[in-house]
Amino acid sequence: MAYIVILNPLILGGFSADQAALDVNGNWLPNAQVAAVTALTAGVMTILFGVIARLPFGFAAGLGINSFLAVSVVGQVTWSEAMGLVVINGLIIVLLASTGMRELIFNAIPHQLKIAITVGIGLFIAFIGLVDSGFVRASGAASPPVQLGDAGSVATLPTAVFVLGLIITGVLLARKVKAALLIGIVSTTVIAVILEAIFKVGPSLGTNPAGWNLNAPVLPTSIVAVPDLSLLGQVSFGAFERIGMLAAVMLVFTLVFTNFFDAMGTMTGLASEAGLSNKDGHFPRLKSALIVEGIGAVAGGAASASSNTVFIESGAGIGEGARTGFANVVTGLLFIAAMFFTPLTMIVPLEVAAAALVIVGALMVSQIRHIDFSEFSIVLPVFLTIIVMPLTYSIANGIGAGFISWVLVRSLSGKAREISPLLWVVALGFVFFFVRGPIELLLAA
Repeated sequence: MAYIVILNPLILGGFSADQAALDVNGNWLPNAQVAAVTALTAGVMTILFGVIARLPFGFAAGLGINSFLAVSVVGQVTWSEAMGLVVINGLIIVLLASTGMRELIFNAIPHQLKIAITVGIGLFIAFIGLVDSGFVRASGAASPPVQLGDAGSVATLPTAVFVLGLIITGVLLARKVKAALLIGIVSTTVIAVILEAIFKVGPSLGTNPAGWNLNAPVLPTSIVAVPDLSLLGQVSFGAFERIGMLAAVMLVFTLVFTNFFDAMGTMTGLASEAGLSNKDGHFPRLKSALIVEGIGAVAGGAASASSNTVFIESGAGIGEGARTGFANVVTGLLFIAAMFFTPLTMIVPLEVAAAALVIVGALMVSQIRHIDFSEFSIVLPVFLTIIVMPLTYSIANGIGAGFISWVLVRSLSGKAREISPLLWVVALGFVFFFVRGPIELLLAA
């Protein structure tokens, strides 16, 4: 999960105004400050979740929401106002969780869809790993939209390191070596550092397509830095006045739906992978877990780190045997320590972390063996849930496609009585979620 300390500042902030996401007033979040609050909130929320929910699910800034803020929100409001919307989103989620509504929705999801969510997330994170490593790239053409590596072949040293890491970790897991993922990450990082010292590949930075995707594996001159936490509390609720009540409400609606169902899907997948869920997909202390997850959104917004949520990369710890909140306490303490060691976290290249993601994705996809493929009214919603997640880069999109198709196909197949009324309500909510663009245009007009 350490890569989020590097990646979140690159999405939300920057080293200069030319490289940063500028808000409506032309202001931006400094990279070092975002890195510090990213590590702090991840550490605090991971520990809090481990102590209260006692589950091995790590927390950090969610990649979906931080990208949404940087691309779609701050062009309309200031950064402090954007974070105010994140806080409101978190408060709504806490309210839904504390009243039991979020748990009721969770329980209304059919078991087959819960398994499909696990499998879809597995494919999603594996695809993230393949893209981050450069093994899969955009082709630049209408067809095919993606291709293998550069011009159909693996042609860069960083991508070759990814392949090597994938093989090393895969063999260690196949031989049931303890701490296989950790050994794979550390050993491949050492190899990457040596290769970078010899060949001087350098980072890509948009101008060096053969470079390392995020950061070059170079030993830093200093491994300790004093964290700058000046972004804490930089929150404003002036978005409603700046862009109008209806426009601000639509932004909050998008944040709530994305946060709500991304986290629910991730928890379902992780609990299943850890063997903590029962035959219906329920796992212990669900209500506490859902409440704390909402608090993560509030904390992330208040710290200007973006909404903190359950991280699918927690599957790496589960793969090594994590089953209780003690794993979270250790992970959280390491995140807090990372505030002071941000130069050290930059040694591990994204290509090495990507290999671990593909391995974890493979472990999660294995849950597909529990899906009932005998009825097509189950097959189609399950298939859409699984395939839409990686193809749209969104867990929430996959869940929405699955919910809508489940209630329509199953009910029109004569199985309407088997569908929870609450699932109909949620499916209708997803219909509005998917058509929110035209709705926003109508409101703007």
